[in-house]
This record gives sequence, C-alpha cells and structure tokens, in this order.
Amino acid sequence: MNVNSSDGRVDPPSPDVRGPYPKGVARRQEILERAIEVFAANGSEGTSLRAIAREIGVSHAALTHYFPSRDALLVEVYREAERRVQKTEGPEANVVEIMAESARRNHSVPGLVQLYSTLVAAGLESGHPDATAFATDRFANTRRTLADRVRRNQADGLIRPDVDPEAVAALVIAASDGLQQQWLLDGAAPQEQALALLQELLAP
Repeated sequence: MNVNSSDGRVDPPSPDVRGPYPKGVARRQEILERAIEVFAANGSEGTSLRAIAREIGVSHAALTHYFPSRDALLVEVYREAERRVQKTEGPEANVVEIMAESARRNHSVPGLVQLYSTLVAAGLESGHPDATAFATDRFANTRRTLADRVRRNQADGLIRPDVDPEAVAALVIAASDGLQQQWLLDGAAPQEQALALLQELLAP
C-alpha cells in the first residue's frame, strides 16, 4: 500500500499474484463505508470521481482502482447501504405498508434517496451501462418480490382479490418512487398520507 506524497492519501495496494487479496477487499469496504456516510448526508450532487475521492479522503487512484467509473461507485454505495437496512416487516405486512416503512426510514438519509434518484435518471440515458443495469434489475426484482407479497396479501384478505398482482406491484413502486422525488423537492409533500390512501384503495 503506497501513500500519495502530493496529498497524503493512501493509494491502492499492489496486486498480489497469489489470488484474492484480503487487504484489498478490506480497503474496498472501507472506501464504501466512508462513501455511504458522505452520500447519506450530501447525495452525489453530480460530482466527479476526483471530487468524490477528495470528499471521502482517498486518492483518485485508489478510488478508480476499485470503482472504474462514477456510476459503478454510486451503484455499489447504494447497494451496500441497502444491505444494511434491517427488514422489520412481518410476513403478514401489507405491500403498501412495506413501502411506507421504507419511506419513513429514508427520511433519515435524504442523500441516499437523492443518490437513488440520480442512478435511475442516469439509467434512462445512453452511455451509463452501470446505472441502466442497476435500475432495470432493481425494478424487475422489486416488482417480482412485491407481486409475490401481493398474492400472499390477497390470500390473507389484506388486498382485494380482483386486482392483478404484477400491476399492483408496478403501481406501488411508481407511487413510492414518485412520492420520494416530491418529498426531496418539498418536505411538506404528503408522502405517507398518499401511501395510506393507496392502501385504502387496495383494501377488500
């Protein structure tokens, strides 16, 4: 591991031909954890990789060693932050209640909400393969997971039986994401009230 003499930051370790590098894995995780702290508070704010490196306190070379593009870093930061979230909903939780609980958690980390919106927006543009793959896979996986939950909710009598589970899942995601964006722009947007109304409309 080398120290960059110009700014005192730590450069990535030299490759180890023996195979997996525990120190490299630990260093990558350290960078991710620091990046999560920064983005949770500030969001990505459209900054370059060099500016991000300066903000989280590593050299640009160290950052690009582990994350070759800005989108690759942002995707991994969001995924790592999401992995840390403790799932608190029980098996009987209504699908809309799950999204409402997620919205309440997100109020404490507005920067990560902004980061998610940035990734989805970038995924709609050409030239952002990491963001496009992230957004496409996330929507598909979330729809599938929520549709399964809707079916269980219907079997338990929590959601009306005459609605298509896939359509409900897509609607809940659209409502949740759209309301999050409104909340980012205006903290007074009735996010929880709107989700409660959606739950009422889906009730038997």
